[in-house]
Amino acid sequence: MAKARDTRNNDAPNGPRHVAIIMDGNGRWAQARGRPRLFGHHAGARRVREIVTACPDLGVKYLTIFAFSTENWKRTQTEVAGLMSLFRRYIMKEMQEFVKENVRVRFIGDRPRLDAKLRALMDEAEAMTSHCTGTNLTIALNYGGRDEVSRATKRLAADVASGRLKPDDVDEETLPKYLDTYVLPDPDLVIRTSGEARISNFLLWQSAYAEYEFIDTLWPDFTKDVFTELLKGYGARDRRFGAVTA
Repeated sequence: MAKARDTRNNDAPNGPRHVAIIMDGNGRWAQARGRPRLFGHHAGARRVREIVTACPDLGVKYLTIFAFSTENWKRTQTEVAGLMSLFRRYIMKEMQEFVKENVRVRFIGDRPRLDAKLRALMDEAEAMTSHCTGTNLTIALNYGGRDEVSRATKRLAADVASGRLKPDDVDEETLPKYLDTYVLPDPDLVIRTSGEARISNFLLWQSAYAEYEFIDTLWPDFTKDVFTELLKGYGARDRRFGAVTA
């Protein structure tokens, strides 16, 4: 079978082409101001627009953001309901602007658990922006890295069982074709805000060669200037992918 393309983006030495962000700290940001956690989530949603708009000038072609994880269902019913309402309003409010700004929107994650109205809005947003050729914004919604690999493996196993794929053809180049992110390059840089130093089940397979930045800034305070400095730091890194520099 044909060898899959190398998605490690080592042809972009001066900056990351694909940045993934774990947007953490909305609740703490709100509580520090004596406000409910949902107030912080709304502030965080507004911050997304600034970062997406900044991407073209900063050379970032792909931006993937972690909006809601498969583990976030464990939060209070009030917070989960508020987040789902926020997602619906965000999509309805922002999609026309993203079309004007030439932003292509995709969603990754396990959709069936989401309500029908939200799924319909997600489908509409993807269709409305499918012609856009600027920044590629991917929103991880009801997403978990282990869940994604599990779903991908089931689809791969079904193809093997049906004879569409030979067992001997299954290797590390095969599985990515079954992942939610199969049309995207792997992330070069993963950023987590709020001072937590863990990846929280985000893009486990795709981030094998990514650089990481764990910063103390809470997501609602994550400005274009903060983003720019992190990208500059990435440009100074020596990315060898297991090789030795001569």
